[in-house]
Amino acid sequence: MGISASGEGGYARELTDDERAQQQKALEEAISGFDVVITTALVPGRPAPTLVTAAAVEAMKPGSVVVDLAGETGGNCELTEPGRTVVKHDVTIAAPLNLPATMPEHASELYSKNITALLDLLIKDGRLAPDFDDEVIAQSCVTRGKDS
Repeated sequence: MGISASGEGGYARELTDDERAQQQKALEEAISGFDVVITTALVPGRPAPTLVTAAAVEAMKPGSVVVDLAGETGGNCELTEPGRTVVKHDVTIAAPLNLPATMPEHASELYSKNITALLDLLIKDGRLAPDFDDEVIAQSCVTRGKDS
């Protein structure tokens, strides 16, 4: 497709109308052959972008499943009903809310792995040695030296 939705800080940016149309066409063609679609796309401060249209759901095989993890901000599937599991066109669409709260042990494990990865970036040979050219370190830095 040749479209990049990458924005600042690792978040998605909003697509132009032309990019959105290209994306929808490509997604609708691909989704029709999938048994399971899991969506997670979010744009900070905006409703979740619609990635899976009603037409795409209708083209899916009966018994297919869409898991919309962006339900809290409206969802990535046009037929999502946030917080509910529904069946539309013989396709199950689940949009759980606050999923991390339903599995605190796993959420804590993921959080601790992320913190460990951050510490691995900050510490070299047992000493604090942040590489300010690293995107994660640069974006995480609030103050540095006397430049506060």
